[in-house]
Amino acid sequence: MVAEIEREVRDTADYTGRASLAPAVIAAVLEVPRHEFVPLERRHLAYINRPLPIGEGQTISQPFIVALMTDLAQVDRDSRVLEVGTGSGYQAAVLAEIVEHVYTIEIVESLGQQAAATLERLGYENVTTQIGDGYRGIPEFAPFDAIIVTAAPEEIPEPLIAQLRPGGRLVIPVGPVAAFQSLQVVQKDAAGEISRTDTIPVRFVPFTRDE
Repeated sequence: MVAEIEREVRDTADYTGRASLAPAVIAAVLEVPRHEFVPLERRHLAYINRPLPIGEGQTISQPFIVALMTDLAQVDRDSRVLEVGTGSGYQAAVLAEIVEHVYTIEIVESLGQQAAATLERLGYENVTTQIGDGYRGIPEFAPFDAIIVTAAPEEIPEPLIAQLRPGGRLVIPVGPVAAFQSLQVVQKDAAGEISRTDTIPVRFVPFTRDE
């Protein structure tokens, strides 16, 4: 699986500006047992470089995309990270191998509870899970050094930009669900000014909100 990730990184280098990923990201992907986050009936596919259904109309992201988004966030041992869209918990686990703490929020209660149980069973003590509308972020733990969003809104939620620390990065797929979205890196400078960079076309599940 890691060899496939590294090949795809090289193939997309013209878009991302990355011919390789940070060693810490590769080490995290090697450490996390992806099969633990995949439904039993699909565990034989867990280490194939592709997304897989996890129920409730959601997916566990392609390993390449998880690794790329983690690398684009430019996190380290001192980072406090918000993940919007816990899903299976796999992206949170990869982040938890690298950073100080991960705060993750999931709008689908059954998925959030299952992910929390899996992360706890695997010993990820530096992950805090919540059930709720990720559009609002988790303001009580803000600001965050990085934010990763694992579903696609048509516009970037303003509360997430507000909860990003100056100097931080938001990695998010943006665009309509009927087409490919753009994986964007949003940076906030020391003065609070925002810049956006498009990387590669992606296809994520839609960003959902409370009614």
